Amino acid sequence: MDTQAPTDAAVRERAEEHLRALVGRADATLYDDQWAAIAALVVERRRALVVQRTGWGKSAVYFVATLLLRERGSGPTVIISPLLALMRNQIAAAERAGIRAVTVNSTNMEQWEEVHRAIAAGEVDVLLVSPERLNNPGFRDEVLPRLAATCGLLVVDEAHCISDWGHDFRPDYRRIRTLLRDLPDGIPVLATTATANQRVTDDVAEQLNAAESGSGDTLVLRGSLDRSSLRLGVVRLTTAEQRLAWLADHLAEQPGSGIVYCLTVAATQEVADYLRSRGHRVAAYSGQTEQTERLALEQALVDGEVKALVATSALGMGFDAALGFVVNLGAPNSPVAYYQQVGRAGRGSVDDATVVLLPATEDRDIWAYFASLAFPREELVRETLTVLAEEGRTMSTAALEPRVDLSRNRLETMLKVLDVDGAVRRVRGGWEATGRPWDYDAERYARVASARQSEQQAMVDYLSSDVCRMRYLRRQLDDPAVLADPDWRCGRCDNCGGLRLSTDVSAAAVEEAADRIARPGVPIEPRKLWPTGLAAIGVSRSGRIKQPAEEGRAIARLTDLGHGAALRGLFALPTDPTTGGQDGPVPDTLARAMVTMLQDWQPQVDAIVVAESERRPTLTADLAAGLSRFLRVPIAGRWAVADPSVGPDRGATNSAQRVAAVSRRCALRLDDPDAVRDARVLLVDDRLVTGWSLTLGAEALHEAGAAAVVPLVLGIAG
Repeated sequence: MDTQAPTDAAVRERAEEHLRALVGRADATLYDDQWAAIAALVVERRRALVVQRTGWGKSAVYFVATLLLRERGSGPTVIISPLLALMRNQIAAAERAGIRAVTVNSTNMEQWEEVHRAIAAGEVDVLLVSPERLNNPGFRDEVLPRLAATCGLLVVDEAHCISDWGHDFRPDYRRIRTLLRDLPDGIPVLATTATANQRVTDDVAEQLNAAESGSGDTLVLRGSLDRSSLRLGVVRLTTAEQRLAWLADHLAEQPGSGIVYCLTVAATQEVADYLRSRGHRVAAYSGQTEQTERLALEQALVDGEVKALVATSALGMGFDAALGFVVNLGAPNSPVAYYQQVGRAGRGSVDDATVVLLPATEDRDIWAYFASLAFPREELVRETLTVLAEEGRTMSTAALEPRVDLSRNRLETMLKVLDVDGAVRRVRGGWEATGRPWDYDAERYARVASARQSEQQAMVDYLSSDVCRMRYLRRQLDDPAVLADPDWRCGRCDNCGGLRLSTDVSAAAVEEAADRIARPGVPIEPRKLWPTGLAAIGVSRSGRIKQPAEEGRAIARLTDLGHGAALRGLFALPTDPTTGGQDGPVPDTLARAMVTMLQDWQPQVDAIVVAESERRPTLTADLAAGLSRFLRVPIAGRWAVADPSVGPDRGATNSAQRVAAVSRRCALRLDDPDAVRDARVLLVDDRLVTGWSLTLGAEALHEAGAAAVVPLVLGIAG
């Protein structure tokens, strides 16, 4: 290590040299708070929490600090970053400054060994990891201890995720407390966020302090959260069709390119489909969008090739582009979450961005649904712990699921919390009980639930408030600057008179939107790219899919308001452990909806191939038979279960693993190969979850000589 002690002035001068290289401007200088944070990290080797608005330059703090520390012989910086989009932007920014940055996440497993080798050889300046990696058994037990011992700086980005008071709390972030505790003395830590009120700020600072070992209290730097480029407004319309019509009528008026935020994955697909039918260049984007497609869509938005991405909050933290607008079709459940989403607009060279909120009466129902996914009741937690203890062995989440009355995702989230609390431990293959006593903190969970309800009410109040919109949001974030100036107004929002938003919608647009909502039929967009990393798991597919399926159809998504209810009832039947689920013919309501959809769609097909189902063989057989009668085409064969040892849900959360599993599990069985040769084939399944089974079935049919493959399912999950 460098034993010299340069003056603060010399360190700041060197820091600003690095800043100028980072931003590409010869006149760039550090803000005072940027320098204060850098000095705390580099000179004092202490911990700092920076709460500053989006676009303020928080990433400049940790990149400049990294360069200074590396010059002094420190190890690489480790950045814990919650979203892949954020990681990609951070890596791009680092490379512009000559910083060697790499990432370890679920999408690049085939590169992990090379990354670890580069770190060991000192060839890496910055390693970005997702919080989920911290609880991966191999990473936690083998890689993490080495990183903790050798890193030069630890950065926790989007640090509000640490706190269960934060709007985007994530159980995996709780593992950071253990990492902080295990850091050697003198390793500086930086936590950053743009969306933390005082309660969250105090909680995160307390967690940083609790892990300190003699380095003094955490430095907390809070700045003004005003976004001078944003013009905020609310448009109150009564019905869903009016809101869709307003969006279609007024989207072209919005400046530049932007984001249309929706509360659910289903809504992104439905809204994007409707807007495309009205001639707008848009695409759907969510956490279910394939990784390679996400990259292409993000770049299309940055380049202005699309007017908007219709997205969930998956296109959120850290996505950096010069966007001219954000429209929220439905209100997020808190002003803090809303502030974060609108912060995607008005960055970089954009000085004037429009932000519009179109609230819906069903927003509260969606909030209630997500609230129902909070930490489970004590008896369900105890039941899970009892099952693990009685089994006395490692159990996967899938093996636990039939024994506990919780959904897969909710069970997984609960187990992560129990892991951090020490009651269970994640190991290779699943979970095991530790035998340690565990207390259910009912009082804290109740306080968090109460805080969530208060935030929801604050969001409702925002909609009808006549005070300055930006002031309202800053006040909810406990912005010290606006608290000190009770008369402050932005002068830019609809309440200040700086933005005028028309509520006019054309009667034709309302009628078309109403027809779209009521009519069964949701497009199934074919997958066009194979997931990355297939070669590493022995699957010889990559790049573009040579012969993708054509656009298909489903009656509805399971989350839709219309036919979604019938589909949810169909696929939420009680599970029979011997058969995998109750079975039966297609319900009459869905059969009638299918006929209506087919009459509207009019697919031109010559034969039917049905995906075989172990769980619902009667349902799929009845669906195929009914389609055969209605369309007057034969059933030519099955996309059959060839290897039942590969479970029907194997790999469902990872596209590469799912492709590998379906490749093993399924095979094409044709009664008459000539029936599909040069034919247009309708490939029928009960529902679409990941889309990879239909994609591989289409590939097999093309190899058998089919001219085209058209997918059809009853419903789309999610």
